[in-house]
Formats: sequence, C-alpha cells, structure tokens
Amino acid sequence: MDSPDLPLQFARTHRFSLGVPRGFTVSPDGERVLFVRSTAGDDPVGRLWVYEDGAERMLADPLALGDGGPLPEAERVRRERARESAQGVVSYSSDLHARVAAFALGGALWVVATDGGAPRRIRTAGPVVDPRLSPDSALVAYVCGGALRVVGVDGTGDRALAEPESPQVTYGLADHVAAESMGRGRGFWWSPRSDALLVARVDASAVQVWWLSDPAHPELAPRAVRYPAAGTANAETSLHLLRLDGTRTTVRTPLRVFGRHIAGEWTDDAFEYVPTAAWDAHGPLITLQTRDQRSAYVMTVDPGTGATRLVEHLRDGAWLDLLPGTPLRLASGRVVRPGEVPGDTRGLHVGDTLTPRGLQVREVLGSTGERLWFTASTEPTEVHVYAFDHADQEPDPEPGAGPLCQLSEGPGVHTAAVGGDTVVLDSRTPDGHTVTVLRGGEPVGRIAVHAEEPVVTPRPRHLTLGERELRSALYLPSWHEPGSGKLPVLLCPYAGPGLQLVVHARAWWTVVAQWFAEQGYAVLVTDGRGTPGRGGAWAKAVHGDQLTPVLDDQVDALHAAAERFADLDLGRVGIRGWSFGGFLAAGAVLHRPDVFHAAVAGAAPTDLRLYDTHWKERYLGHPDVQADAYENCSLVAHAHRLERPLMLVHGLADDNVLPVHLLRLSSALLAAGRPHTVLPLPGASHLVSREEVAANLLRLELDFLQKSLNG
Repeated sequence: MDSPDLPLQFARTHRFSLGVPRGFTVSPDGERVLFVRSTAGDDPVGRLWVYEDGAERMLADPLALGDGGPLPEAERVRRERARESAQGVVSYSSDLHARVAAFALGGALWVVATDGGAPRRIRTAGPVVDPRLSPDSALVAYVCGGALRVVGVDGTGDRALAEPESPQVTYGLADHVAAESMGRGRGFWWSPRSDALLVARVDASAVQVWWLSDPAHPELAPRAVRYPAAGTANAETSLHLLRLDGTRTTVRTPLRVFGRHIAGEWTDDAFEYVPTAAWDAHGPLITLQTRDQRSAYVMTVDPGTGATRLVEHLRDGAWLDLLPGTPLRLASGRVVRPGEVPGDTRGLHVGDTLTPRGLQVREVLGSTGERLWFTASTEPTEVHVYAFDHADQEPDPEPGAGPLCQLSEGPGVHTAAVGGDTVVLDSRTPDGHTVTVLRGGEPVGRIAVHAEEPVVTPRPRHLTLGERELRSALYLPSWHEPGSGKLPVLLCPYAGPGLQLVVHARAWWTVVAQWFAEQGYAVLVTDGRGTPGRGGAWAKAVHGDQLTPVLDDQVDALHAAAERFADLDLGRVGIRGWSFGGFLAAGAVLHRPDVFHAAVAGAAPTDLRLYDTHWKERYLGHPDVQADAYENCSLVAHAHRLERPLMLVHGLADDNVLPVHLLRLSSALLAAGRPHTVLPLPGASHLVSREEVAANLLRLELDFLQKSLNG
C-alpha cells in the first residue's frame, strides 16, 4: 500500500511541528500563559499569544508588523543551534509578572503589553539578538554586534553596557559548545531588582577557524566557522556583573578543582565550561565544569564583589550528566541538584535531602515556594510530571508516598510549565498532542494544538527484547497478514545520547517509520545502551566506545524480534539514520555486513576527531591520549571494509557535523575501491528544512533501499 502524500506533508508541516504551541510562560499569579504558535499545521509563521480567563488572544502577528530586515548572523547561528526552522516570532521574553513581552523580528525589537494594545517597535542601535525584558518591564537588554546593550521600553536611553574588545569577543551570547552540547542557549541574565545583569563574555580567538563554502554559489565567499574540534582549544568564557550605573565586576571563578578530583587515563581539571547560570532572589547561581567533565562546582556569586562560594562539588568517574533545570533554588534558598539514588536511578538532592527514590528524574521544571516540579520515569518509554512539596518533606520518599504527587496520567511523554497554582500540562500520547491548563490540580481549559493529523497513522508494537530488555517498537504494514510472506527489515534508530525514539507517544519519527512500513517493510526502532532514561550505568556503557555496544544492541534486538515475528526476513536488512543514527547506520554495514545489507547514513560524523570538544571528549576522552578510542569508533579508518550498498547524505551548509565528514569518508571509500552513493544537499544545514528537499529525500531513501534490498 502506498502513501504518496506523507513525504510532502512531512516537509510542509516541518515534521508536524507547525501549529504546535510552545515556549510557555505562566505568570507568578497563575492568571496568564504566554506562548508561541502558528495558526495552522502548515503555517510556518509563529505568533505570540496569551491564554487568560479561559480564552486565547493573539498579541503579535508578524504579518501585520512588517519585515524588520534580514536575520543578524548571530541570530541565524542561535536558531541553528536550537534547530529552529520556523519564521516570525520564534522566541520572546517577559517581565516578572508576564504583563509585557519583548521579541525580535528580522533584527527589529518589539514590545507588547498583554492587557491590550498594539505591539510597539523600539528603535535600537542596530540589529537585535535575544532581547530580554527586565523583571520590572522598564528595560530590554539585547545583543548587537557582540555588545550587550539596554534600551528603555519607551525607546530612550539605548546604551552599551559592554562592548567587544576584539572581533572574536562577544558579550551576552552562548559559545558553540554551550549551545550545541550543553543546552545553554543564553548568555545573560537580569537581576531580580532590574539593576544589573550577569553576562557571559566569550573570547573565541583561540578556537580554530574552519571555512564553510556553498559549492552551489561559487560567487559567495566562504563563511568562517570557529569550531572547537575534539582535542583543540575551546572558547574562553568568563562571567561579569554589569550594572546599569556603568560599573562592572568580574566574577572570580576558580581556575581548577581545589578539592578531590577523580583522575582517569586523561585528566584535565581546569574549569573550561559554564553549563548553567541564573540569578534568582538569593543572587547569582552558576555551574562550572572541568574540561574532562568529571568534576563540576555549583557556586553562588556575591553580586557586589563577584566572589564565589562553593555549594557542591559534583564528581563522576566517567562524566557528569547535566540535568536540565538544575541547579535551582527553592524560596528557602535550598539548592536542588542532581544525585544518584539506590538502584542506579537519577534523583535530586534538595539541601541535605535525597529525593525521590525509584524515579529516573529527567528535568527540573521549576518551583513555586517550596514545591518542586520535575519530570521523571518509572518506565523509560514514558515521562510524567511530578510535584514534591519540600515544606512537608520526608527523607528519601518512594513514588506515591507523602508529599510526592504525579500530575500526568496515561501512557505518554508529558512536561509542564508552572506559575502560582496553574500548571500547563503538555502531553504527547499515542493519540496525539494536547495542552491542558490545570488550576488547583483541576482542568480549567485547553490551549489549542493546530498540528496536522498525519495521513499515516503509526501502529507500533512496543516490545522488550533480549537479555538487556531493550525497549523497541516494531512497525508492520497495516495491510500485512501474518504468515502471508516475508518482509524485508528496516532499522531506523537514533540510539545515541540525549534522545529516545521508543516512547509511548506519537512523534514525527513514528509517522515516518509507519510510512516506510506501508511500503512493505518491517521497521524496527530500538533504544540501546547510551540512550537516556535507564540510569547512569546504562548511559555510560558507551564510555570509551560509542559504536560496539550500540551496534550490538541493534543486532540483538533484530534477532530477538525475528524470533517472535517469523515474517521478518533476515536476509534483507537495511538501516537508516541521521546524525548519530547516520553514524550508526554506516558503522553497521562496515562492521556487520553479515547482518546488514544496505544503509542510508545522513549527516554522519565519520571522523570523530572532527566533532566538538564537549560532546565527543565526554564519551571518548582526549584524542591525543585516547587515540585508539577515536580510531576504533571513527568510520574513515574502516572504509576498506565496505561490502554493502551505502548512501551518504549530507547538507553542505551543516555547521554542526560539517561536510568534511562526508568528503573524508567518501574519499577513503574511493581510495579503497568501494562503490557507494553520495547525495549532497546544497544549502541544507543539520536540520533539512527546505520543503522540496525534505520531501524528496524520503523518496530517494526509499528508492535506494528498494533497489538495494529487493533488486
């Protein structure tokens, strides 16, 4: 059975992301919810909305405001790091009470009051990047030309608080590895009194320059990319307190660990990374991490002197996971930080209390008073929203006991935004996506989700396979009758850190998996070792080797599934993937041609020495010290082993996994006399967003697999 419209719908809807509300901000009194959403499932233009008194109201429509101009380069880079493909209002900030919002359109600054009135454009010194309102709504801070500036919401008093000392210095922007690998996309934070800012200064002058050109447009000059590849110099990040009166204080952070640091084959205890920073009612709170990622300091900062005080020294023998939302302080000042609990689960330290037992904590969402909100799992394929009231705390509570409360219900991946007694519950379930507004724990309304319904309905069979109880999902054609004939098998994993594909929720990848199934494949998706949700030992099983255990799990899941479903044809097995999944797909045909008969590898990092410091050194160490780990995992060194059809796909504007990865592997394959297919995507970045390219790419992958497995 053919489903010809799915690739076009997949591309037109930007992977079914359009029309989906996101970026929720709930006012402290719980009365207002701000968010961004386009008007339909095929509308790429984001608008700013408010939900209040049970109804939605549009605050800003970019189509009515006009185009401010081209995107500043720093904004383009920020969006690429965030994998942002929409237009219009894609992000915003608000004051403390969510009564005023600020946003940028094409470098122009706009502010709008949530109680009515049209948006107002604020004249600025130049194109605006990442505008952020002060808590008292009087000022907007923004980045322009690498300088951190402020301007009044009435348009007066535009001035620089810090200006770059050289072309490679910026104030208020996140460096590459912070945004790409640490999850920190911001570079400045307002004080609660609106009289100062904590600002990151980034000096990238020591970072090597790579040149990224567009072969489809030879008339354009190459673009310089400061890319810190594994083993090379990072950008230097320092923190500064900038006050509105013009005074400035440098935050005095330690250069190295001064306590016990866990040594390893390669040890570097210098603090090169700033994973988190914030400024709450108790003052600035920051995290520093060492280059080898085995130590981190949680520290408070004196806003007057810039002196730092150690709150906690976190350590790990492999690497420290960065738990989103931590560290965080409750109203009492107690610091919330990650902590391992019995049974290899990830819990939270709150002051001297370890909580909760039996849950894998995924993210800390925030706090209201002494109540902490977070997401966690008891089963890795589901994520639920919990609240824990530390005003009535019990030591080491079990799920369902005492002050611990689960808000979400039913299979799904749930998250939330909170303010006052209002919770915006964002739920992705097997049936779709809903956003429910709760007040006092009771539903009081919905925020509409305008995403299109897929023309293909996912029909996953959730499985637990093999000795390691691998979580897998099997997609069979809707028209297939058991015993009616053998089906070629297609594995569609990601299987890398930071992302699960096997979840009890409908997502774009479940729709694509079912579409491939409808073309006559048994599609198997497996989350193996190295993926999140199953504890520290599971995640860190790939320490020193990111390929062998991951590939072994895919093979084990395939064989276990074939034992349970006799129609799977192990003589025709393909594998496809993107990014880490592309790396795994290419590695599969190189190392296990006895199992895999064809592969499509998209945006694959093929020489791991060419990927960024923070991400790759976390798993493999330093390439000058642990060279064997990089050699064993890199694909280029094993190009001569190729025996099976392999299609390599890569965006030529990708500045995350640069096109050099494609070219080096293809060159090595050619030198070894190994035939292969190369599909370059001119103008495409790591996220393929052009509709005609995204749609036809699926069709071309299918055509390659059909010829390779059935020809």
